[in-house]
Amino acid sequence: MDATPRPARLAVGVISAGRVGSVLGAALSRAGHVVSAVAAVSRESRRRAEELLPDAPVLPPPEVAASADLVLLAVPDDELPGLLRGLVATGSLRAGQIVVHTSGALGAAVLAPAAEVGALCVALHPVMTFTGRAEDVQRMAACSVGVTAADGDEVAWNVGEALVVEMSAEPVRVPEAARPLYHAALAHGANHLMTLVADCADLLREAGVGNAERVLGPLLSAALDNALRHGDRALTGPVARGDAGTVARHLAVLADHDTLPAYRVLALRTAARAQAAGLLKPGPASDVRTTLED
Repeated sequence: MDATPRPARLAVGVISAGRVGSVLGAALSRAGHVVSAVAAVSRESRRRAEELLPDAPVLPPPEVAASADLVLLAVPDDELPGLLRGLVATGSLRAGQIVVHTSGALGAAVLAPAAEVGALCVALHPVMTFTGRAEDVQRMAACSVGVTAADGDEVAWNVGEALVVEMSAEPVRVPEAARPLYHAALAHGANHLMTLVADCADLLREAGVGNAERVLGPLLSAALDNALRHGDRALTGPVARGDAGTVARHLAVLADHDTLPAYRVLALRTAARAQAAGLLKPGPASDVRTTLED
């Protein structure tokens, strides 16, 4: 029998109905909880609230928090401390509530004002990029969620993990001190991958290739799958082969492109990883590095 503690049916207050907050609110609703109210200011936030949280009234943040057993704070990182101070000052948070934020870079320490009034505090960060549409709720079932609670507060850790399981996602414990590095890793992978793909598509279009995204799709999907399955052993291409001549031709054709600095940096990292994995011998590795640094 699964002994994981399950939170009882909760009234959930969502502040605010951005891409993450609206989706997590909908996922919690699908898990059997009730979204009691939502804060939504912009036109886009109100649209998301209407689509994903149609039964929840739109109220000011203090009223949303006061109505809830679980207060979900899905606001930008820089707004979180001020929002918490405001909710405490208005008496909107109370002992016995569960207060959750969704920031990736911040842990549970930022929730200290809520903890001081007796709330159970936990950070839940979905490792997923969201659009704020209904299909994102289905994506929750395939993603991990970084869970952080105060050191030693096992009840908060367990409640956070149980909420994640209820949303059909996989909880991953991230200690408070590791939260910045955890978030840097995710941002480096996801955000910079999107930039890399967009740059590649631009270069293909300049080369006269039509439907660049269709050309890139199978290649990049296979590369990502191989990287996740096999790591550095899956490296291919001119750098991993030590083909300095081809690398030199790449540098020449990219000389007038903004992409050149990124190509150099990533090629040097690729050479270092290929050599460490035993794919690239010291001699060819030196030739590649010399070419890239010249």
